[in-house]
Amino acid sequence: MKRIVILVVLVVLAGIAGVVVRSSSSDSGTVAEIRELVSHNASDGDVTTTIQETYQLAPGARVELGGFNGSVQIETSDTQTANIRIERRASSEEALNRRKIEIEASANLLRIRAQTVDHNFLAKLFGSKASETVTLQLPRQISLYAKGVNGAFVVGEIDGPIEAGGINGKVRVANAAGSATLKGINGNIVVGLTSVGQDGVTLSGINGNIELQLPADVNADFDARGINGRVMADIPNVVVDKGRRRSYSARIGSGGNGITAKGINGNIRLTRAGAAAPPQAAESTQN
Repeated sequence: MKRIVILVVLVVLAGIAGVVVRSSSSDSGTVAEIRELVSHNASDGDVTTTIQETYQLAPGARVELGGFNGSVQIETSDTQTANIRIERRASSEEALNRRKIEIEASANLLRIRAQTVDHNFLAKLFGSKASETVTLQLPRQISLYAKGVNGAFVVGEIDGPIEAGGINGKVRVANAAGSATLKGINGNIVVGLTSVGQDGVTLSGINGNIELQLPADVNADFDARGINGRVMADIPNVVVDKGRRRSYSARIGSGGNGITAKGINGNIRLTRAGAAAPPQAAESTQN
């Protein structure tokens, strides 16, 4: 029903544009462009294509991802091979061609980006957009950077740091080592950490609940400010202190490198790695 309403609105706009430009032959192509875009949007069938590539990465290689209109799932294992599978879908060949996938690979860097290449104003306004479903099989020994994912972002265990931002969907990381930076996330987050390194853990601009899964031997200082929710610890001998102006602090173990949170619209729960948090921590926001 929603799609029918949108199509009706587009047809009306195209008709109005036709009346406005009818007296000017120089603009006669505008209405035709709009009608063509509307016709593509009304298409019943989808156009799909799949990209599959394989590369070799050295231990500790940097993997960069970004610009995807769809979900990203990363599986990891003890290997040096990176297998890439990207399924692309759009309502027409024209819509599919408005976006492209760029892959840059060397032993120490794998960069995969999606971007729009058609900057036509009418295409932006009326045209449908292609989407991507990304599935990667990567070595465990990598550092991971992701920016701009319009969908779920799910990562297996990695022996390195992770940085992710601009994610419009849930984020789940089985394990990361050393440091983690998560910012600008519109969704719930579950992150496992094997250690907290010198660069620590930074959480900012999160619209969702957060669960940090920490190992038994971790030593860290926790500090949170501007939290629209609660901070809870399901870890023995850790007491969370609530301060003024929606701030919280806690010492984990003997204290050490920092875990900081700022601008969180949701709850934060500290749990022991391998222990399941209560369902409400992941599914509800308590103010």
